[in-house]
Amino acid sequence: MSRVRMHADEVMTDEDLVRRLLAGQFPRWADLPLRLVPSYGTDHDIYRLGESLSVRLPRIGWATRQAAKEAEWLPRLAPHLPLTLPVPLAMGCPAEGYPFDWSVYEWLPGENANGALHDLERAAVDLATFIAALRRVDTTGAHPRPPRARGGDLAEFDEGVRRSVAQLGDRIDGDAVLRAWQESLDAPAWAGPGVWVHGDLLPGNLLVVDGRLSAVIDFGGLNVGDPACDLQPAWNVFAGRSRERFRAELEVDDAAWLRGRGWVLLQAVIALPYYWDTNPGIVRQTSHALAQVLTDAAGS
Repeated sequence: MSRVRMHADEVMTDEDLVRRLLAGQFPRWADLPLRLVPSYGTDHDIYRLGESLSVRLPRIGWATRQAAKEAEWLPRLAPHLPLTLPVPLAMGCPAEGYPFDWSVYEWLPGENANGALHDLERAAVDLATFIAALRRVDTTGAHPRPPRARGGDLAEFDEGVRRSVAQLGDRIDGDAVLRAWQESLDAPAWAGPGVWVHGDLLPGNLLVVDGRLSAVIDFGGLNVGDPACDLQPAWNVFAGRSRERFRAELEVDDAAWLRGRGWVLLQAVIALPYYWDTNPGIVRQTSHALAQVLTDAAGS
């Protein structure tokens, strides 16, 4: 498989490296079949290991804390949630010239949600049920939310959004984007207590088995904050009646809807110039989401 460098300071991996890491730290797994999993993910390489395991290696420094976060919190969250979560099994340490901690997980079957869902309205109910359950989990002991992390104030991202719109130039309708963005900035802020948010409920992080949602993965954006952040699937996954059903199931008011739309817009606009030449999957997904946001904004 051809590998493309997406980040200037990215660390590239391959099967030989993974086998050496396994042999040195988890020799019981070192001889299992190993293959890179095709993905348009941006911060980890995933290798399937045998039939029931996967190996995750960060490609970039900003992703290096994710495995430890998941190892701490996913076992606590999983009993309260109606969809399957990743199961961390082991943590590896830097070796063989690879500079980051890495991890071994149980393999979760399924394909991502792009085009795989048989019934979008049922999926809207299933995902809304998951989000509502996540919001109800006790946040005692949660890590402080870093600045400009998922679930915070949209205004923290204003400079980055405007800079990205300028970088994109005529590749997008910049005026329409900035009008929609301002509507989200102007929406009343969340006044309640912070709740758990996944922070990155994109189609690639939703697994589907036999046409129905089965699991949610990639909790790198897990934080406590504004629940509107997890409305992203309304524009990334759903449309029309399924979008309306998703909103109704979560009882979303107008202010939260605008803030949720803002989260989708900012993720798309910031990702597009960064990955334009290196990750066509991300460009397709974020372009679709941005188009949905602008259509929604034009009709509101």
